[in-house]
Amino acid sequence: QVQLVESGGGLVQPGASLRLSCGFSGVAFGSYSMGWFRQAPGKGREFVAVISWRDSSTYYEDFARGRFIISRDNARNTVYLQMNSLRPEDTTLYYCAADFRQYGSDPKEYEYWGQGTQVTVSF
Repeated sequence: QVQLVESGGGLVQPGASLRLSCGFSGVAFGSYSMGWFRQAPGKGREFVAVISWRDSSTYYEDFARGRFIISRDNARNTVYLQMNSLRPEDTTLYYCAADFRQYGSDPKEYEYWGQGTQVTVSF
């Protein structure tokens, strides 16, 4: 019943921008903090950013701070990740996740996950 569907990934050149979107359905979107993570093959999920369920406060991992912006539109049940000044090292799968009335960077906290969208930054 609960679904998270990411979109917006693709192939871009270094320095370009992408805007990832994640649609969330099946439960009350406003009761969940929404996070973005990334994961390379064979490795664990790496925190990128989170936006609070309660007040939309945000927190970013160091590599994302100042380059990426997380936002949410509760009327559309959608969370976004605006990614600017992309670098080759940003290349990997990006995942949207939902965290019921919590606010953190640990992927173990998150109850629901999307399928991932591929971001590739290359010449």
